[in-house]
Amino acid sequence: MIEQKDFPLLHHNTFGINVTAARFIEYGSVQELRDLIAAGRFPDSFLHIGRGSNLLFLDDYDGTVLHSAIKTIEVMEETPDAIRLKVGSGVVWDDFVVRCVACNWYGAENLSAIPGEVGAGAVQNIGAYGVEAKDLITEVHTINSEGVERIYSHADCRFAYRNSIFHALSGRGVVVTHVCFRLSKHESYTLNYGTVRKELENCPAITLGAVREAITRIRNGKLPDPAVLGSAGSFFMNPVVPEATFEAIRRDHPSIPSYPAAGGGIKIPAGWLIEQSGWKGRSLGPAAVYDKQALVLVNTGGATGRDILALSDAVRASVKEKFGIDIRPEVKIISRWK
Repeated sequence: MIEQKDFPLLHHNTFGINVTAARFIEYGSVQELRDLIAAGRFPDSFLHIGRGSNLLFLDDYDGTVLHSAIKTIEVMEETPDAIRLKVGSGVVWDDFVVRCVACNWYGAENLSAIPGEVGAGAVQNIGAYGVEAKDLITEVHTINSEGVERIYSHADCRFAYRNSIFHALSGRGVVVTHVCFRLSKHESYTLNYGTVRKELENCPAITLGAVREAITRIRNGKLPDPAVLGSAGSFFMNPVVPEATFEAIRRDHPSIPSYPAAGGGIKIPAGWLIEQSGWKGRSLGPAAVYDKQALVLVNTGGATGRDILALSDAVRASVKEKFGIDIRPEVKIISRWK
């Protein structure tokens, strides 16, 4: 276990914001969490992070930051058709995907190259190219600040677009320790997302490895390396609008891309709205809209969280003015806690 005061978070957020946490605790097992609770050292309030790939820190954090280093992958059940795995919340998400592809377990390949860790992936219900984490998750294991362990079924998790019940529960002392997945052993792919099928057009054979490589190429072509340009990947969620609203916009913009949204309505790519509003490649001080993908905001060097937020607000105002649509951040914005 690591416990440290005034801990630098520069390498624990992919925006590269130079802030500190008043207290930082990294635990490697459920038992270590139990020991913290028994010793009265478990914080009453805390921020639990993965790799910080979906966070924007506005200030130094005055509270406690928790981080999981539970990195186990256990086989819970295996049949000729499928395998169920119990994965530690601190496992790097893409390492988990690599394991699935190497073992010919189908389902996670479209989520290749997404930064972050398994626990945060469940909390955020990460998704890409027609697949979401909720499509694979069977249950989530947790422990709360009183040492009570609970297993949340898939229904209990209340998964939604980039959301789950764990966003709210984290504020009530609940920590995700393990996530359970079901992967198929039968060959099956989700290739209905246009750019994926196009990327595979010249592929001699569709395999798990080929799909993973295609997804990785697509993402690398659109998203910056955080080691070079700090970012949190997609900064905004794609808005879902009523069909009447979409049709009104399409009359003036016939080429507007769209997708049917689960539960009704039309999903419009936020990146397209931002680009049409004139922000692609533009900067506001040391913060900029990435020139290869308008959905991404980047730290060009020395930006503070408030610089990134100012750019976000300016972009949102332009999209609202031009299209009447409020695009909302996917990134969690963290201000000072006292």
